[in-house]
Amino acid sequence: MNITDIRIRKVAKEGKLKAVASITIDGEFVVHDIKIIDGDKGLFIAMPSRKTNDGEYHDIAHPINSETRDRLQKSIVTEYENGNWMEFPVKEEAV
Repeated sequence: MNITDIRIRKVAKEGKLKAVASITIDGEFVVHDIKIIDGDKGLFIAMPSRKTNDGEYHDIAHPINSETRDRLQKSIVTEYENGNWMEFPVKEEAV
């Protein structure tokens, strides 16, 4: 699996959510709405999720193993830290 494109939209408002990313895998598959969050131990990613009827959140798409998650997180966070993002307002309900 190769990440062939990363697009990051920086969130204009203050808070723990810093940006929202989309990745393209092998030039064939896109995953949108990956959140970049500033946590207690630094930046990390949260995969796209949906709130269920019981109020819990479940990932819609996610890596199967920790090695893949680590690779995704490193690639996305590195792009964000290098300033490879565009300023774009994110709707409140998307947060």
